[in-house]
Formats: sequence, structure tokens, C-alpha cells
Amino acid sequence: MKRFLIFALMVFWATYISGQIRLEKYNFGEGLQFTGDSGYKMQLDGFIQPYLETRKFSNSDDLYNRFRMRRFRVRLSGTSENEKFKYRLQVDLSGSTEADVDEGGNTMLLDGFVSYDINDNYTVTFGQKATPTDNLELGMSSQTLQLPERSRVTSVFSSIREFGLFIDASYKIRGTDVHIKPSLAVTNGDGMNVFKKDRGGLKYGGRINILPLGLFRNFGQFRQGDLMRELTPKLLIGFTYSYNNGISDRRGRETGSILYLDADGNEALPDYEKFGIDMLFKYKGFSLLGEYVKANAHVGDDITQRVRNDGSLTPDFAIDGIQDVGNYVKNRMMLGSGFNLQAGYIFKNLWSVDARYTHLKADKYSYLNNAAFYARPNYYTLGITKYLGKNYGAKIQLAGTYVDADPTATDNDGILINGHEWIGTLVFTVGF
Repeated sequence: MKRFLIFALMVFWATYISGQIRLEKYNFGEGLQFTGDSGYKMQLDGFIQPYLETRKFSNSDDLYNRFRMRRFRVRLSGTSENEKFKYRLQVDLSGSTEADVDEGGNTMLLDGFVSYDINDNYTVTFGQKATPTDNLELGMSSQTLQLPERSRVTSVFSSIREFGLFIDASYKIRGTDVHIKPSLAVTNGDGMNVFKKDRGGLKYGGRINILPLGLFRNFGQFRQGDLMRELTPKLLIGFTYSYNNGISDRRGRETGSILYLDADGNEALPDYEKFGIDMLFKYKGFSLLGEYVKANAHVGDDITQRVRNDGSLTPDFAIDGIQDVGNYVKNRMMLGSGFNLQAGYIFKNLWSVDARYTHLKADKYSYLNNAAFYARPNYYTLGITKYLGKNYGAKIQLAGTYVDADPTATDNDGILINGHEWIGTLVFTVGF
């Protein structure tokens, strides 16, 4: 009911505003665009993604099927008459998480921010949005993905969206076509939709993107497959770093799910550090995306007790019968490294073929060794997509993934897989 009310409110607001401004244009999949007499602009758009997934483990002939609405996004955005001020409000009515992993939480509100263009080089944004400190794929719209799902690197290490202050800059080196785009972020460090107590300190981070061959066409760096068919080679090389001062979950995506205390009963939380390197290349329908992420933990020696799921306290940090506070804490965090490489080609008839290889390397003490959700180091994916127009308005995607499982990995019933896992996905995307 709450999701319906929010959707109705957004439609009502858009209808009310549209009564004062005129419809400028409409392209299927790109939303309704309105312009006022004073120059004010507003856009209402969104998309749905019905989704089918089937899994098979090598230790059984059984199939595990899942039918659901993967995403149901509605977005309202606008700019002032002088285009200095911008805003965006985006909700997801499906109830799914963007990374689709082991965590739940309140995922309805995705974006809610205002931004101000100081000049042609600097923009300041305040509110909740995608953070620049995640890997490059997270900055690309879900409607434009080459394959039905984002990579496992994204689901493991990303914080997805955060609330805070963001500064973006853009420079062009004189006499060249080289563009440099640095970004800085200071956020709550607890992910999105933090309506209860903030835990720990702030998160500090940044990204720098270098485009040595000029800018991508039609915001191509924020979209995956090269549907625009870049006329000349385009390349982006990015570097990211972030330091989260005190997290209370596995990677700084939630707040309060994992808590530790010192001897005086005060919160004592581990720090989470992450850095990454990524690249994007596009040319005449071909696209190549490469990403590397490494995450480390810093556990203080003041932790003496932990909070159980039922709220009780315990001083037990035993690993194999030996008290080991530091490594016990690390065992509950996403620590290690990940590498993702994916490529694809979109033919002129709007069919595409895409492939991906993802590798995860867990630290010795890391939640990445969890047998049920992770303990799967290699993912091989092959997919085909049919675009139903020369934009991302509608498409059909089919993909198959072979998962190379660790000997300790288990299936949905907790039974050892003893081999591998197959995942098949089918998704329809329809925008408006």
C-alpha cells in the first residue's frame, strides 16, 4: 500500500506541474519531457523488468525457479530555468535490492537529491544518490545493462547509494581532447534510507575518471552496450578510493545489523577501506568493461563484546575454539578482491551478444567464504539481447551463467554442491 501511495503521489505531482507547463516531446523509453514558459524543465520516466531465474546444482537434478518483478522504477527529475539547480526523486516499487544479494532493508527510495552547478566545471550535490566510490558498473543505469544482472563484484563490494555531500568536477586539457572528471564524497557511511540511528563515523572517498579520447556520445559512459555505435574509439580509465570510519554491517551498506562494544559498553566498530581500478571502451557497437576492487578491514583492539541477533551480549569471539577477536570480526565482513571483465557487440539489426567473466578472491577471514551465499570464485556468463528500438526503451535478454563453486559451497538446502552451479535468467525491460 505504501508503494502505491508513493507512486500515486509522484503521478499527481507530475500531473499538477504538467498543467502549468507544456509537453515538449516524448520518445519511447526516454520519458515525458515538459518545459515551462520560464524555461523550467521536468521529466517523468521509468521502467519495469519482469524476471525469471532458474538454478541447478551439480549435486541434484532439481531446478530452483524464481518469478518476480526485478525492478519497477519511477523517476521524477527537473532543472531550474537557468539550469543551475537540478533535482531527482526515484523510487523502486518492486521491493528488490539493486545488488540482489543476502540483504534486505528499505529499498523503496533510491534517489532523492538536489544539485547546484557552481559553474561549467563544478557541481555540488546534497542528498541520496549513487556514490562515485563504487565500481564503474554501479554508475550505469539498470535499464541499460548488457546482461540481466550486474556482476558479482558489484553485489559483493558496492554500497550502491549513500546520503551525503558530493562534489563533481570536469576539466578539459587545452589543445587536446582529454577530459578529467574527479569526484569527492563525504557520506553517512551507512548506505541508503537510514531512518534509524547512524552508526560509526563518516565515509570519505573519491573517484577520478580520465577520458583520453574525448567524451562518449549521449552519456555513453553511464550506459553499458554501445547502442550509439561510437564513431571513434572512446575510452574511460577510473580510479576510486574510500575509507569508512566504523561500519555496522558487512560493507557499509546498512546500519546496525552487526554491532560490537568496548569494555565500557560503547560502540566499537571496524573500519572498511576500499580501492578500485576500472575501464570502459566503446567503438562501433563493441564495448569492453573491466573492473578490479580490493577491500580491507581495520579492527581496533578495543572490541571486547558483540551483540547477538536477539540483542544479548557475549564476549565470545572464538574461531576453532580459540579466542580471536580481530579475525572473528573480519569473518563477518566482505574482505578480499574481485575482478570483472565483460564485453559485447551490438549488431546493426539490434541483436547483441555479450560475455562476462567474474573472479572473486576471498581473504582468509572474510564473509566471502560463506558456504551458502558465496564460496564461489568464478562466474562465466554468456547472453543475448534483442533491443526493440534504437534506445533502451524495450529489450529482451537471455543469459546463462556457469558458477565454479568452492568445495565448501552448499546449495539452498545446506548440502554440499561438490562441483558447480548453473543459473539461467530471462528478463524483459519496458520503459516509458
